[in-house]
Amino acid sequence: MNVIVFASRKGGSGKSTLAAHLAAQIKATKPILLVDADPQGSLTLWHKLRGTNEPPIKAAVNSVSGIVSAAKRDGYEWVLIDTPPNLSAVVDDAIKNATMVVIPARPGVFDVNAVQETIQMCRAARKPYAVVLNGAPARRDESESPIVTIAREALAKFRAPVWGGQITNRSDLLMALSHGEGAREYQAESRAAQEIARLWAAIERSVKAIRGTASASGAMHKQAA
Repeated sequence: MNVIVFASRKGGSGKSTLAAHLAAQIKATKPILLVDADPQGSLTLWHKLRGTNEPPIKAAVNSVSGIVSAAKRDGYEWVLIDTPPNLSAVVDDAIKNATMVVIPARPGVFDVNAVQETIQMCRAARKPYAVVLNGAPARRDESESPIVTIAREALAKFRAPVWGGQITNRSDLLMALSHGEGAREYQAESRAAQEIARLWAAIERSVKAIRGTASASGAMHKQAA
């Protein structure tokens, strides 16, 4: 079983957004469980808007370990855990249970700087992790915005692994969530859906490398030493 934890000390970085869109992407082909460990409950709200229990969701308060153990017994292949924007016990427990930690960050100086503490938690727990640039400015020619390039350069100074793609700030992502859907379900051929699909492919590739079933060459994550 694979456990993907979305963690960042910065509020509004996109943890719940990425978890929801990826859940909708994954559920089409694999058994998946969502865990909402954030008291704000954004992922739970999205789940209610869906009007269906697919994918199922569990709430966690102080620990996710029991839920993760039960999910493994129940035969889930993937567990996605949304965490609060702090350094609480539940975040620490989630990271300890992670196969890989995804750290969303918007391409701004405050957001990029805030990833350092989460990176340190991953390193302390010896867990693989990667930063995903989320909410990137859209450009007519789909090229990378200068602020995204600056963010990548800043993250490189932290020796942080950063996904080579980006999740662009697109209205389809927000509209999908408001309907209780993921980008794939809302507009399957949209650019938003394509970016989420590319992110999922990158995560899946990294997990295979972590599990030793594929080469780590070109993987998005970094194995914490």
